[in-house]
Amino acid sequence: MNTWSHAKLLRITLVAGLVGLVFACSNSKTPDAARATPQPVIDSGNCQIQPTDGVTTDAGTADAGAADAGTTNACTPTFDDPNVPDYLSEIGCKSDFDALAALPLDVTLPGVSAMKYVIDTQDLKAPNNTRLYFQNSVRYPLHVEFCSANIQGVINNSNFNNNYYGGADRRFMLGSISYYDKPNVWALELAAYDTSTPAMIKKVFDTITPEKAFFRSALVFHPTSDTLASVANQLDLSIPVVTTEDLYGKTDYQPLVRATAMGVLTFLTANQVNSGEFIPYNAIVVLDEAPNDISVVAGIITAQFQSPLSHINVLANNRKTPNMGLRDAQKNATLLKYQNQWVRLTVGADDYDIAPVDQNVGQAYFEAHKPAPVTLPPVDLTETRIQDIEALVPNYVAQNSDSSTKQADMRGLIVKAVYAYGGKSANYSVMAQTSGIPLAKAFAVPIYYYDKFMRDNGFYDMIDGYLNNVDITTGQAINFTTDPIVREETLRDLRNAMMKGQLDPDFQNQMKAKITQNYTGTDGKPIIMRFRTSTNSEDLAAFPCAGCYNSQSGDPSNWEDVWDGIRKTYTTAWLFRTFEERSYYGVDQKSVGMGLLVHHKYIDEVANGVAITANPYDLKQSDSPAYYINTAYGGDNAIVALPAGVTSDQLLYYVGAAGTPIVYISHTNQPLPAGMTTVLSNAQVAELGAALTAVKNVFQKAYAQPDWYAMDCEFKFAAVDSIGNITDKPVLWLKQARWYPNPNSDTDN
Repeated sequence: MNTWSHAKLLRITLVAGLVGLVFACSNSKTPDAARATPQPVIDSGNCQIQPTDGVTTDAGTADAGAADAGTTNACTPTFDDPNVPDYLSEIGCKSDFDALAALPLDVTLPGVSAMKYVIDTQDLKAPNNTRLYFQNSVRYPLHVEFCSANIQGVINNSNFNNNYYGGADRRFMLGSISYYDKPNVWALELAAYDTSTPAMIKKVFDTITPEKAFFRSALVFHPTSDTLASVANQLDLSIPVVTTEDLYGKTDYQPLVRATAMGVLTFLTANQVNSGEFIPYNAIVVLDEAPNDISVVAGIITAQFQSPLSHINVLANNRKTPNMGLRDAQKNATLLKYQNQWVRLTVGADDYDIAPVDQNVGQAYFEAHKPAPVTLPPVDLTETRIQDIEALVPNYVAQNSDSSTKQADMRGLIVKAVYAYGGKSANYSVMAQTSGIPLAKAFAVPIYYYDKFMRDNGFYDMIDGYLNNVDITTGQAINFTTDPIVREETLRDLRNAMMKGQLDPDFQNQMKAKITQNYTGTDGKPIIMRFRTSTNSEDLAAFPCAGCYNSQSGDPSNWEDVWDGIRKTYTTAWLFRTFEERSYYGVDQKSVGMGLLVHHKYIDEVANGVAITANPYDLKQSDSPAYYINTAYGGDNAIVALPAGVTSDQLLYYVGAAGTPIVYISHTNQPLPAGMTTVLSNAQVAELGAALTAVKNVFQKAYAQPDWYAMDCEFKFAAVDSIGNITDKPVLWLKQARWYPNPNSDTDN
């Protein structure tokens, strides 16, 4: 079964019980003593959908939709049961709710089933002109679909959105009843962009009476955006409130990459991983927290929750290997029981499963599920020009605007630059030609000079020897291909040798001229430069290899520092973890070519982060598009490798909704300057959102797929100009953009 089925939602199972859960509004950490609290549900079993006798409602079959009811399962349906009605006007028991509920299209707190409701305030045949519908949310995932099919006079067009954005004159009041299973929370939720007032929300609660809904006594309001959290502060005190952070804080299981794998359950610490301790390919690692990086493993379990854009989750997503968070994982009795044994791990939507397997079965499974060999794009060694970044993909924007050009045409333009300059520089070139994307002034060094460096110094010959288990510097046989410890030590020796290698004199002269001419500060001093890897094996659709290589800096006031920075950047092509990644994917090791993307080093950062031009909690890319943003304060804590215990701001920016609401999933625990409550201001989020839209639009023709399209971007807010001069105000800079892998594809490992 495809484990990303049913909206492919990233889901988090919530801990059973709500002992100590604070029912409070988002801007308060302590409960309002005067605010009501939810009461227990009493399920009397007065079901409207009878197991055998058909449908019974307060108004007979007419108020239960068009279909007759049959037997229903006491769980969220995964298909449209024709025996379940289009709607009910009463929910008499849990099985009624289960029959109508579905997995939400958009969920920031997974592990939930949701039943949409519609309140028609202009039904002349209903008491007080108000009729309540609990809609079949499997059959009708969207409110507009339900209303168009079941309520006379409703037309499926954009005017319907007034029922989310409009004032008291809106005809329909729309929302969902969400049930969080394990904490046993019944929550009334509105779309994050809904502009309902406190009075309108109270009317909803007054309309959903205990006679209409068996769960009414337990119903709480859960604000799904900062705007609605402010509204929640003003709600009538008879309405209980629970916050997203309260619920999220009670989770114990976080499925990040849903997949199945077999491997040896191996307990390690993040420090062991960060120190370079060897981990076999077939290990399913149980870690105390997320490490900064990790070599290829069969699966990952961390005791600390991860961001969807954390570095190790990006790696797991690229590799299609299971990844999950589990509180107190290293103390978990089940995991401890299987320590150092072959197991089968399945990371599912609501729970995980782990069971022992025979070693022979596990090894056979692992071998059978290795990825197909990857052939990297060929390198073009005829291109020797060090060029301004805009020149790499000439006329891209003009051709992108031409309606006659196809995806193959646009991708072909990018790929041609990849052959000569690498993926990062090619994509940066496209952005540099695009209005609305703020970028540092940059230039690109072709792969030719890396290849020349490797050949002139005999490093390719050394690698050939290693792959044949010979150290040509000593003439001795080594167990390079069979012993990972030897492999790691030998690659370290190679990198040390590369740091002593000679760079081509003509290359050095060109670099001196380019940097001196374009990167001298207003104070007359040289700007410190950043040499960023740009290879034919990263930022690509087929082999993203995110984070495989490391960038370095160099100060032109001492040219030896510049040359060392370039050499050290080149050495990262031969990091042990990177070598292992290529081996796992069957990549020809010598087919890797490295260009350089060169610009100033960022200083005076006030924020750094990553963003996806999609909502990872709504992978069907439905009718409420949002961008996911993960950001940390300052520049010391890189968002892709946060230190232990440091959390970040994670938010959704709803670009397709009126008012573009911002929904915070979590907040940083870093100290912020006085007057700041979030890493980014609303204005900065909007500025970033506009730039992300420009990125999404310019790459869409080249990278979009029928069922998925998103770009993964890195950004900074820093008080510098385009060449690195310090300024008095931090501004937005995008660092890179790459295609974000399709999470809707089969992720079984």
